[in-house]
Amino acid sequence: MSFSITLPDGSKKDFDSSLTIAELASGIATSLGKAAVAGKVNGELKPLDFVLDADSEVAIVTDKDEAALEVLRETVAFIFEATAKKAHSELRLGLHEAGEDGFFVDTDKADQIKVTELPELEKAMQKVIKNGEKIEHVQVAKAELAEIFKDDPFKSELLAKEADQVDAYKLGDFIDFGFKALLPNTGKIKQFKLLSVAGAYWLGKSSNPMLQRVAGTAFFKAADLEADLKRRQEIKERDHRTLGHNLDLFFVDPKVGAGLPYWMPKGATIRRIVERYIIDREVADGYQHVYTPVLMNLDAYKTSGHWAHYRDDMFPPMDMGDGEMLELRPMNCPSHIQIYKHHIRSYRDLPLRVAELGMMHRYEKSGALSGLQRVREMTLNDGHTFVTLDQVQTEFAKILKLIMDVYKDFDITDYYFRLSYRDPKNTDKYFANDEMWERSQKMLKGAMDDLGLDYVEAEGEAAFYGPKLDIQTKTALGNDETMSTIQLDFMLPERFGLSYVGQDGEEHRPVMIHRGIVGTMERFIAYLIEIYKGAFPTWLAPVQAEIIPVNLEAHGEYAEKVRLELAKRGFRVDVDSRNEKMGYKIRESQTQKVPYTLVLGDDEMNSDSVNVRRYGNEDQETMSLDEFINLITADVNEYSREK
Repeated sequence: MSFSITLPDGSKKDFDSSLTIAELASGIATSLGKAAVAGKVNGELKPLDFVLDADSEVAIVTDKDEAALEVLRETVAFIFEATAKKAHSELRLGLHEAGEDGFFVDTDKADQIKVTELPELEKAMQKVIKNGEKIEHVQVAKAELAEIFKDDPFKSELLAKEADQVDAYKLGDFIDFGFKALLPNTGKIKQFKLLSVAGAYWLGKSSNPMLQRVAGTAFFKAADLEADLKRRQEIKERDHRTLGHNLDLFFVDPKVGAGLPYWMPKGATIRRIVERYIIDREVADGYQHVYTPVLMNLDAYKTSGHWAHYRDDMFPPMDMGDGEMLELRPMNCPSHIQIYKHHIRSYRDLPLRVAELGMMHRYEKSGALSGLQRVREMTLNDGHTFVTLDQVQTEFAKILKLIMDVYKDFDITDYYFRLSYRDPKNTDKYFANDEMWERSQKMLKGAMDDLGLDYVEAEGEAAFYGPKLDIQTKTALGNDETMSTIQLDFMLPERFGLSYVGQDGEEHRPVMIHRGIVGTMERFIAYLIEIYKGAFPTWLAPVQAEIIPVNLEAHGEYAEKVRLELAKRGFRVDVDSRNEKMGYKIRESQTQKVPYTLVLGDDEMNSDSVNVRRYGNEDQETMSLDEFINLITADVNEYSREK
């Protein structure tokens, strides 16, 4: 036997007999052997006892490497399984997974694991860890494991996909499989935390049983765990689902329709303000706003290519019984194409800018649904511009300027540009027309270069019909999401036979530019809830001022007068007329994150003034009603940005 191991620095080591990753690490350096937690063999994570006996590229993973966290977290997940199974012998186990955000284990029993049980389970796990117990990596016959898990339908289903010999790990009498690499003993585990319990459908399908998903995380250093827990607390405080509930903005009830949000009055107010703002902006920029049906003949989506490329994301067609098949639209593009086709177009009509707040429906799997961010019904701030070839770059720059202006008003600053190209090898996703792709990608890149903007390039991120500029934002929770997009399209005008009469009197093919300024209303408002932490700037706040009379009987009439004065100027104002103490009402106004709280007593009533408290500020200031009107007017007109 003779083989070579290639190390990350390019050096090679030759061997005449097999050895483990642990032996390789110790052979390189004693200190490396002690620090090693796993290895990467040809890019795949393997445990320390993995046997090397063929030419391979091998990297030793230590606790300084990012991959080590996955090993650590898989190990903690395994220890949790063993501990939970010992505490509840009837417990059945489902999926387990570890990654950059921690780990989870799906469990099931008659009386499901509760979040209040986590501290006791942590203590039991700490005992196992403190003892430095051995974790044994073993090869077990599939039939033997089948006998062990015969009473566990979830493990049995997972086991059916395994080979005849299964990689498994043992801790005492406990055994499980499906792990990439675990630590050889519990001694290297220093810092971990069980975080939460939530429901999770088996294999992510709503038709399957609901299991309990226990989530946790682990680090090698206490400081890293502390920083992560702080980050998670910040995420919890910004989670739009929690804030949406606490501020009574929206709700989703799976009993009446998973992924279908109900907008409460306050949430509907925010959405309406955003929609009016967007429409006014677009109309001022030359867009013609339209309404088009949410249903369309299936043949249109077959022509556009959506049926071929996105069928799995579309709802089943509706058979109308007379040969007509109607489809809930997943995209607005074919609808706007019909607007274009309704008249004969001349070069004088171009650019023709069509926009709509268009409702769409997409079949998202139940396991992927999340608040307003992943829904089945959504309203897209959509627009399509039909241009001549020589208008493409000018119109592109105009759309990009509109996007930047909108970002400024919403105070969106953390973003970058991504040019998304096709993957020429992926002929299933992208239609085959090399000339079109090369031409459109060059045109898009040229437009960005002419504007002098920095961008990254991403192969394989284009739409199936053309390249695009994606504007990627960082959400308050640290996720990278596409906020806006501008897409060039030579394909759909061809497929739908679009034309315009040129100066030469001949028919020519227009270019279609798809663009979304802020994406869907649902996702955009989820984004706003999280970046503002529910404390909306005054121009967006559903209630801009809360009026609190000190004594309803004595000051209620004046409170109503103030409300009317503000309301007739277009401000959104409430009077808290509940029979509660004033201090409670003031705290409630702060809890609801109302920008201005106005307290009215004898002094204010007698001087036609208001006592003003700004959200998040304990200071208060008395001013005339006219002064307050000037203050809140300026605040709204400046989009609540500090001068």
